[in-house]
Amino acid sequence: MNITLQNDKISVVDNYIGGQRQAATSDRTQNVYNPATGAVTSQVVMSTADDTDQAVAAAKAAFPSWAETPPIHRARAMNRFLALLNENKEKLAQTITDEHGKVFSDACGEVDRAIDVVEFACGIPQLLKGDYTDQASTGIDNWTLRQPLGVVAGITPFNFPVMVPAWMYPVAIACGNTFVLKPSPTDPTPSLLVADLLKQAGLPDGVFNVVQGDKESVDALLVHPDVAAASFVGSTPIANYVYETGAHHGKRVQALGGAKNHLIVMPDADIDKAVDGLIGASYGSAGERCMAISVAVLVGDAADRVIPNLAERARALKIGSGSDDASEMGPIVTDAARNRISKYIETGIAEGAELLVDGRGFEVPGHEAGFFLGATLFDRVAPEMKIYREEIFGPVLSCVRTNDFEEALALVNAHEFANGVSCYTSDGNVAREFGRRVQVGMVGVNVPIPVPMAWHGFGGWKKSLFGDMHAYGEEGVRFYTKQKSIMQRWPDSITKGAEFAMPVSK
Repeated sequence: MNITLQNDKISVVDNYIGGQRQAATSDRTQNVYNPATGAVTSQVVMSTADDTDQAVAAAKAAFPSWAETPPIHRARAMNRFLALLNENKEKLAQTITDEHGKVFSDACGEVDRAIDVVEFACGIPQLLKGDYTDQASTGIDNWTLRQPLGVVAGITPFNFPVMVPAWMYPVAIACGNTFVLKPSPTDPTPSLLVADLLKQAGLPDGVFNVVQGDKESVDALLVHPDVAAASFVGSTPIANYVYETGAHHGKRVQALGGAKNHLIVMPDADIDKAVDGLIGASYGSAGERCMAISVAVLVGDAADRVIPNLAERARALKIGSGSDDASEMGPIVTDAARNRISKYIETGIAEGAELLVDGRGFEVPGHEAGFFLGATLFDRVAPEMKIYREEIFGPVLSCVRTNDFEEALALVNAHEFANGVSCYTSDGNVAREFGRRVQVGMVGVNVPIPVPMAWHGFGGWKKSLFGDMHAYGEEGVRFYTKQKSIMQRWPDSITKGAEFAMPVSK
């Protein structure tokens, strides 16, 4: 493809280590694009293992004093950061739109979701309270407390460059850990803006660090002896790799993987609302969401009522630059991603699915070099097809027809991914049975994208999550801390003489 430059002088997106911007020791860089124009807007450094070591060393040096900082003071730093996030929300959102491509309103929503987690982290003094048992045995008291792990790392994807890191660092830092973030090189600038705001909030140097780069910096974090834990969000193959590699090197790991989210439409559902849900959840952010709906499971005669409306709405979708207020869907994040999605569309046709709306070849006037792809809709997709089995991560919706609720539920439960799922119905018993029996981590009833709020925690099941704990919420507090149990008694209550039996309560 022809590369155009947005400016005569291309800026370089560096690392952030020990409280300041720092150039990488490597001369490797990667272009950062504006997906709506196809122009190169900057270049991001590809850090070496040595650069990563420097970031970990800065975090390790900052850890002892930060861990000893009273939780209420850590919470106050989060509260100052919260105020700065609110003040700079539109600036952050515009940066997301410029480098990712999603529409500005969606980018603002992403920042709002990040703010939710920061608000939750401001309550860390309450969340870190332990348990206490007076007189657990004669003259003995027993209590538990939660202490930080040390240096922890976050490895995050391109699709939410502000929100997904915020699933990690606010809770981790509030718990007393220090943090090294390895963001996606596709849209790296928001990470540095966040670092600047944290510094303005009074966070000590070294508590939050950013290492730009690719697999070399990821691997350096996963094997580093001073990194106690790693959080990851991305595709299932990489999530599995991160989990196995980190665990092999003695780290606590939570690795959130891929998805193939289904939305069941029952015959008794409000069809107009179901179509609204499908259009927004399938094509919002160009389908580049781990909670995007990529499969519509149409039960009974719901199919013939949903499909015509879906096709009409998909064709009428307003696609353009994310900075255009009229746009409902922006471009694909990169040209390579657009080509990959197009190949899935070709595969679906070859497998015999019925292509109702074809998004290939879509162009936006005035943005012909942009990475645009139109909404794509398939009907009569079968479970054995590749477009059903694999995560496409683009604006492609596959419709599967089933005879009844039991068949639809079995279809969902048989899939290897189990991130999110939804059911549209007006039947309370169907809703109850669906919620109880579906084998998926996040469930919506008449809610197309059931992303839990900040105090509940995010995570799927099966091959959508590797590890034991979900992201943010109280699950996040447990992940970023270790429990310590303390038993105590004083000399006057100690029985004289050695005790060789197992201690019991008496």
